[in-house]
Amino acid sequence: MKFMAEDLPLDIEATLWRRGYGRVAGVDEAGRGCLAGPVVAAAVILPEGVTVEGVQDSKKLSPARREKALEAIQAQAVAVGVGLCSPKEVDRLNILWAAMEAMRRAAVDLDPGPDYLLIDGNCCFPDPAWPYETLVKGDARCHAIAAASIVAKVTRDRMMHALHAQFPHYGWLRNVGYPTKEHRAALATHGPSPLHRRSFNLG
Repeated sequence: MKFMAEDLPLDIEATLWRRGYGRVAGVDEAGRGCLAGPVVAAAVILPEGVTVEGVQDSKKLSPARREKALEAIQAQAVAVGVGLCSPKEVDRLNILWAAMEAMRRAAVDLDPGPDYLLIDGNCCFPDPAWPYETLVKGDARCHAIAAASIVAKVTRDRMMHALHAQFPHYGWLRNVGYPTKEHRAALATHGPSPLHRRSFNLG
């Protein structure tokens, strides 16, 4: 697809392709700072040399542009994997290791599997089955990680929008579980739902 000036380049992936790693997966997560709902991770393998129009850090995109970019990613990707950890797992593992476990599950979900992982942040899950590199602010630097950030964000937002019907008090159609004033006011009035993370400060 045509490369746009605002899209992220393939410099990091290209170095790995030249080293013989054909299936390079970007990995990222969404929902780490939420009070409710799962943490969701995604892994994306794009074809060698392919940039997907509209792919950049998901935080810089409007919901409509994220949805459009997701369609393009799904149409062109070699593989897309998704993994999540439930609120109970977040409470049991803590949010860092729940996010790492969600990332591991996303990588395992890839078919075909990856040859190399590019992981957003500065941490990897224990005993990875693949060679990997961590990239701080990778979703703003690496095309594959940015693609994964979009998949994770849209997937999680859709989940929270669907869950809103069961728990309408908390405004998840608007805040998708993040600690907005609206969300905290609802917690003060109604208390936590079964999907709230009890290890977080819900007061």
